[in-house]
Amino acid sequence: MSSVVDQRPEPMTAGAPRPVPPRRRTRLLALPEARWALASLLLFLLALPVYLLDAPAWVWGPLFAASYVTGGWEPGWEGLKALRDKTLDVDLLMVVAALGAAAIGQVLDGALLIVIFATSGALEAVATARTADSVRGLLDLAPDVATRLRADGAEETVDAERLAVGDVILVRPGERVGADGHVLDGASDVDQATITGEPLPVAKQAGDEVFAGTVNGTGALRVRVERDPADSVIARIVKMVEEASETKAPTQLFIEKIEQRYSIGMVIATLAVFCVPLAFGDTLQSALLRAMTFMIVASPCAVVLSTMPPLLSAIANAGRHGVLAKSAVVMERLGQVDAVALDKTGTLTEGTPRVTDVLPLPGSGLDEDRLLALAGAAEHPSEHPLARAVVRAARTRDLVLAEATGFVSSPGPGVTATVDGHAMQIGSPARFPEGSPELDVMVRSLEDGGRTAVLVLRDGAPVGVLGIADRLRPDAAATVAALAELTGRTPVLLTGDNERAARRLAAEVGISDVRAGLLPQDKVAAVRAWEAEGLRVLVVGDGVNDAPALAAAHTGIAMGRAGSDLALETADAVVVRDELATVPAVVALSRTARRLVVQNLVIAGAFIAVLVAWDLIGTLPLPLGVAGHEGSTVIVGLNGLRLLREAAWDRAVLGRLGPGRGRGR
Repeated sequence: MSSVVDQRPEPMTAGAPRPVPPRRRTRLLALPEARWALASLLLFLLALPVYLLDAPAWVWGPLFAASYVTGGWEPGWEGLKALRDKTLDVDLLMVVAALGAAAIGQVLDGALLIVIFATSGALEAVATARTADSVRGLLDLAPDVATRLRADGAEETVDAERLAVGDVILVRPGERVGADGHVLDGASDVDQATITGEPLPVAKQAGDEVFAGTVNGTGALRVRVERDPADSVIARIVKMVEEASETKAPTQLFIEKIEQRYSIGMVIATLAVFCVPLAFGDTLQSALLRAMTFMIVASPCAVVLSTMPPLLSAIANAGRHGVLAKSAVVMERLGQVDAVALDKTGTLTEGTPRVTDVLPLPGSGLDEDRLLALAGAAEHPSEHPLARAVVRAARTRDLVLAEATGFVSSPGPGVTATVDGHAMQIGSPARFPEGSPELDVMVRSLEDGGRTAVLVLRDGAPVGVLGIADRLRPDAAATVAALAELTGRTPVLLTGDNERAARRLAAEVGISDVRAGLLPQDKVAAVRAWEAEGLRVLVVGDGVNDAPALAAAHTGIAMGRAGSDLALETADAVVVRDELATVPAVVALSRTARRLVVQNLVIAGAFIAVLVAWDLIGTLPLPLGVAGHEGSTVIVGLNGLRLLREAAWDRAVLGRLGPGRGRGR
């Protein structure tokens, strides 16, 4: 009796529309900063024509006053709270400057300052919210509810967050999986591109793992929950990204430290600008106007805003393409690396054994397909990774497998079973020492090439050999070359695998420095030795044995698909879609962000220097000073947001990998 290898439902075709992850986009007026800024602007626009037409003060005065209040109360209140904590806030200085301008009769100029300052703050709030939206859009995938099956078989709809380990849920066709778990029964094709980046839906049946937020295909699945929803893969990723928005890069922290001293110095300088001209006979109004203008143009708002927008924008852009940096610190540090160490299995390779060679023995009467069909039929009941590789190879060739009877699997002889009336044995050649010279040559050739040789016997006689190996990632060689170009030195291979297999793979990707047979502490020692030489090392890995090196390195990146929990938690960044080519792309993106930070600091410093010199040497009109100060703030903010564009990622990819590589599409 024969059975087709895969009788499960046909997978969704490559050309079928793929589910689009749900997106949350913060509405502009949902932000209080935007609402207050809009109110202040509208009131200013109502007051302006009345003021310019020389209407009575009782007409335009209340409108200007309302504009001051709506645009200035929030930064003023925050500034007062900071002052209570003995901290001088730049926002408070802006409000004081506006009130000072109004006190000397420059009501229009003060209102203009408030409106521009409030608008600038609203733009910053919108940019921050949209950055968070971009990241959450990738991750906001888990469904709100799930169908739980009770012990009596009845169904109940519950909040997904109320699911517990051991619960059984029903996932109908087209629904999103409610929690991480294993399939109890049913068969379907699940689109898990949002989690693993696999381009085609993955066939799932009893025993297979499924992830929360992935989309079920045409079949129904019963899934046993294996992780608390709060600990699911997608929940851990969300937590990482939330941490990113709460941290600040070292450059930002340094600026905030000097901001306090700068603000105090600015207040002292403002008092000097006010008092010195008075001492030499200047009028009160002229001296106060010059001092208020000085306070405005010397404020370090643009300097403070120079750092975070580029780094947060880079985090959001990388997140959209499957690389999640846990913090702005990480995004900044990625651009500093000048040496790279790569793991082998699961990083440079796919981490899944595959049949690479099917070699029938001459005289066996078998061709490749028949040999693979017999081996696949015998291995079909086994759950061993090598057995799964053989069955997968047969499935790939659309072979029909005969039913196996009398299946036995043991560590010594390997697999034994009866297929089409023949006694089949499959195992390591070392377990069957008696062989022919031709067989020995085949086995030696496979093992010298770094493959695992699997001997196939029929009725006690060898009939062929299968070669099985972990397949190199298609983008591995291009990634190694790109990292070498970025850092100026070829990456190093750190692996616990044997020397021969490691060197064979290293030669394929262009790596000459190979450290094989390493224990976890050996990898840490290698990383620390490089850092003792002054190198900033980037480690890329995926396993538990890589976690110590990921922690010890200047920056660590974990491969998310097969990465262990420990590696994912220890690493500074995670490649969610498991595309190795995104590693050099995100390093290049980080370097672009660092360049934009420097550009912003230069722009902000130049504006401040020119405006302060103009005010001290000549007479800088207050409106022009306000426009220059707030204009520089807007310029550096928009300059940083350039990295949100798709083109920024494309340039990082095209510059290192060439067209069509590493796009995550």
